[in-house]
Amino acid sequence: MSYVIGIDLGTSAVKVLLVDRNGTVAAEASRSYPLYHEHSGWSEQRPDDWVEGTLAAIHELLGSSGTAPEQIEGISFSGQMHGLVLLDNAGTPVRNAILWNDTRTTAQCREIERTLGDKLLSITRNPALEGFTLPKMIWVREHEPEVFAKAALFVLPKDYVRYRLTGQLHMDYSDAAGTLLLDVANKKWSSDVLDAFGLPASFCPPLVESHAMVGCMTAEAAKRSGLTEAVKVFAGGADNACGAIGAGILSEGLTLSSIGTSGVILSYEDDKTKDFQGKVHFFNHGKEDSYYAMGVTLAAGYSLSWFKNTFAPNESFDQLLDGIADVPPGSRGLIFTPYLVGERTPHADPHIRASFIGMDGSHKRIDFARAVMEGITFSLNESVAMFRNAGKTVDKIVSIGGGAQNPAWLQMQADIFNATVVSLENEQGPGLGAAMLAAYGCGWFESLEACAEKFVKHADSYPPQPEAAAAYEDLFKVYQQVYVQTRGMNEALSAFRNN
Repeated sequence: MSYVIGIDLGTSAVKVLLVDRNGTVAAEASRSYPLYHEHSGWSEQRPDDWVEGTLAAIHELLGSSGTAPEQIEGISFSGQMHGLVLLDNAGTPVRNAILWNDTRTTAQCREIERTLGDKLLSITRNPALEGFTLPKMIWVREHEPEVFAKAALFVLPKDYVRYRLTGQLHMDYSDAAGTLLLDVANKKWSSDVLDAFGLPASFCPPLVESHAMVGCMTAEAAKRSGLTEAVKVFAGGADNACGAIGAGILSEGLTLSSIGTSGVILSYEDDKTKDFQGKVHFFNHGKEDSYYAMGVTLAAGYSLSWFKNTFAPNESFDQLLDGIADVPPGSRGLIFTPYLVGERTPHADPHIRASFIGMDGSHKRIDFARAVMEGITFSLNESVAMFRNAGKTVDKIVSIGGGAQNPAWLQMQADIFNATVVSLENEQGPGLGAAMLAAYGCGWFESLEACAEKFVKHADSYPPQPEAAAAYEDLFKVYQQVYVQTRGMNEALSAFRNN
C-alpha cells in the first residue's frame, strides 16, 4: 500500500494525515506551538516552532501507524494564510512571523489605499485589511527599519516549513493571492504594487501551482521525520483553498459553508473577470487556473461557544441544543446579530457589536440558542446573497465544521440559504485537501476532480423546506436592518467597554 501525507499548518497546531489511494485516513498526528501576544492586537509565532512541530508529527505518524518510509510517495501542505516570514540572505528568519490575526496595521492599510487607489481592487481583487501580508511588511519597515534592512525575501508560513524540508523556496498562487502583492487574474507578482512601495521583485519567491513538485526531502529533514530523501514534496495551498479541495468544491455551482470559530462561505469561480468590488475576497484556487470568492463571518462558532459559556457553562452542546428543532423559524420573534468581535462580510467594521432584537418575557433559553444559530447563518447568507446578486448559481452547499454536526443546524442552513445542503462522511478539511494535491501530483489521478470523486464522500442531504425558506427570506430582510440601526449606538457605547 502506498500513501501520501497532508500537512495542515494551523494557527495553534500542525496536523498531519496519512492517506491511502482510496482516500482513507489511515492515521493522524499533531503538535501544538505557542502564540506570542507581546502587545494588544499583536499575534506572532516562531517559524522554527512550525518546523519542529511538523517534523515531530510526521515522525509520530509513521511510528504509530507502522508505515514503512518507502510507502510514502508524496507530501503536500495547507497553511494559515497571510503570515509574514522575513528571511535574510541565508534563509534565516530575521524576526518572529506576524500572523493573519494580528491587527496592528490599520494605519498601513490606509496608506495602501491612498497610494494605490483604484489599482488596489483592480490588481489584487481584495481590500487592504489588517490580516494581509503587505501591511505587515510596511509596518516592519516603518517600526523596525534595522530588522527590515536584513530581509532579502518574504514567504508565508507553510512555505517556510517546506523550505526547511527541501531547501527550495517557492510560493503557490492560492497563498500568494492573500498578500496584496499578486496580480490575481494574471497570476504574477504585481510590478505596480511592488514599485509603489519600493519593493524589489527579488523580494518575492518564485510562483508555482499548488500541485507542482518543488523538490525532495533534504538528508537532515528525512532523518528527523523518518521519511526517505526520495519522497516527492508538492507546493500545497492556502488553508481555505485546501479546505475547498478537501470538500470537493472544484466546479461551478458548488459552494462551501464552513462554521468554525469564524465562518466562511466559499464559492468556486472559473471566471477571473468576475468583479465583487472588494465586498468579498477573490483568491486563486488550489486548482490550476481557477478561483474562489469568499465571505467571512468573524464570530460564527465563537458566538455559540460564547452563549454556552455564558449561560450554560456546565452543560454540553448537546444539552444546550436539545429541542432546538422544535423552535419555529425566527425563534419566536427573536433575532441575534453575531458581531461579538466586529464583522468582516459585508461590513468590514471592527467596532460593531452583537445584539439580541425582539426579546420579551415569553422567550426561553432555547429560543435564544436558536436565535444565535440563525444569526450566524444569516451572516453567512449575506455572502450567499452577494454571490447570487453577481450572477452566480448557488444551489448546492457542502457544510463542514461545527455547523455540520447538528442535523437541525444543517436543515436551518438549507432553509436560510434556500439551497440543498450536504454533509460529508469523513470531514478532514484542509489536511485532506493537501493530501489530494499530493495524490494528484504523484499521478494517482488525472485531475483533482477525479481525486475528489474517490476521496470526498457526501453523507446526508438537506433540501430547503419551502415554508421555512419563505419565512427566513422575510426574516433575513429584518436581520439586514440591524447593522445600520445599531452602528451609531455601538460607536457611542465603545467608550464604556474598557471601564
